[in-house]
Amino acid sequence: MNFTHLGIESSAVLAAFLASVVEVVEAFTIVLAVGTLRGWRPAMAGTIVALVVLTLMVAILGPMLNHVPLHAMQLVIGILLLLFGMGWLRKAILRSAGVIAMHDEDLIFAQEKSDLIEQTALNRSSKDWIAGLAAFKAVLLEGLEVVFIVIAVGAGRGLLWPAALGALGACVTVLLIGAMVHKPLSRVPENTLKFCVGVMLSSFGVFWTGEGLGIEWPGHDLMLLGFGAIFLCTGWVAAQLLRQTNVPVAETAE
Repeated sequence: MNFTHLGIESSAVLAAFLASVVEVVEAFTIVLAVGTLRGWRPAMAGTIVALVVLTLMVAILGPMLNHVPLHAMQLVIGILLLLFGMGWLRKAILRSAGVIAMHDEDLIFAQEKSDLIEQTALNRSSKDWIAGLAAFKAVLLEGLEVVFIVIAVGAGRGLLWPAALGALGACVTVLLIGAMVHKPLSRVPENTLKFCVGVMLSSFGVFWTGEGLGIEWPGHDLMLLGFGAIFLCTGWVAAQLLRQTNVPVAETAE
């Protein structure tokens, strides 16, 4: 058994799972707001249409990856993944340091309901259509991020299926919990998850970019652990230093 390959496969599954949890929680909050305010018919209709669109996109784009040279794909995906992961890590650091407010699912839920009330009040004849469109947009946008993450962490080493299973597990987990509690999942430690995902995606990004450039990493796949440790320590130190500056917290629900 190749324990090194098993480790990187587990890392791909975990990265896809944690990142997908964050995205699915955000989509669930908006769909829940739509369902609570306007009923579950438009909420489910918008969600199903978005899932169909996402499935078609994956079905069309997936086979195309087989025709892209491995090093070229690793380089492109590595750069995009590094930018994506650093964006998540930056926001997580700023939230940990208190520079920007924590992500608040309860606040987002209330804002989404308020927006829907305002929009439907302006066009009473299209209440269900507007509600369904809100659910569609939420699921499609968050779903696109999940698809990108799955491709990014899985395509470099033929790990699309493990990464996809991780994302699917996240969707099932969030939906089951959401169905039971029937309210915004505000207790999910979202910033901690984003911090971890930012570290993991950034590590994969550096690793894939290097491989795409033909770099032979010392220890091969084990270098992922080294990159993860570097990003984790750097992020923690940055958060501590920023916290000491006493920068006023900027109110944001994002």
